[in-house]
Amino acid sequence: MCHGDDSRPPLPPILSIGGAAADQGDFVLTSSDRTKLGAYFARAARPSGAGMVVMPDVRGLHQFYKELAQRFAEAGIDAVAIDYFGRTAGIGDRSEGFEYMPHVEKTTQENIAADVAAAIGHLKSKDGGAVKSVFTVGFCFGGSSSWNQSALNPALSGCIGFYGRPVRSEPYISKMKAPLLLLVAGADAATPVDVARELERRLSTEGVPHEMHVYEGAPHSFFDRAFAQWKDACDDAWRRMLDFVKKHS
Repeated sequence: MCHGDDSRPPLPPILSIGGAAADQGDFVLTSSDRTKLGAYFARAARPSGAGMVVMPDVRGLHQFYKELAQRFAEAGIDAVAIDYFGRTAGIGDRSEGFEYMPHVEKTTQENIAADVAAAIGHLKSKDGGAVKSVFTVGFCFGGSSSWNQSALNPALSGCIGFYGRPVRSEPYISKMKAPLLLLVAGADAATPVDVARELERRLSTEGVPHEMHVYEGAPHSFFDRAFAQWKDACDDAWRRMLDFVKKHS
């Protein structure tokens, strides 16, 4: 598990569009196989025309990611955060007491991609903001799953991942189309930097457009308002995400 119930996403240091979220709340998405999945939307008061699908860590949709969707909306990016476990756990609470691993083991990247596609469809609809470009951002389990959307949902404009596991993305590299942004924790015990650099090398070999930045000394899950010592890294990560969205929209 990356972020606990006390974790909170850092605030964007610069709001390129500005304004509070116009509306936000829990709702239900329907995937292509008719699975109902929990989701959370946040609409921008001053939309930029870009949308973001927020892909949580291994525990699924909990408060950290709902608040992160709000932060994107405040930056002018309509957002939808999704859960992964509608097929096996139904719609419900994903706080720290949720026993997530039995459900994680039953996920497939193809089903996750179908759920992302449902979120993309919502963002492109009138109710979701009628966005013109859609991106994904994910963390840990969601980080590599976000990168994989470059192959599995190629109509995306870009895919962002924090501290993803490269091994989970290896089968999809040759089919990736959308540009990637890789944000790597330099002291991540789960994924050594050398492993991330090997992924970067393979992306270059396959001609996948990408950017990678390593935050030297930063631990896994550094993107957290509670980690005051990593505020500069969080600010930089926000700038890179917003610049990436602007560049590829």
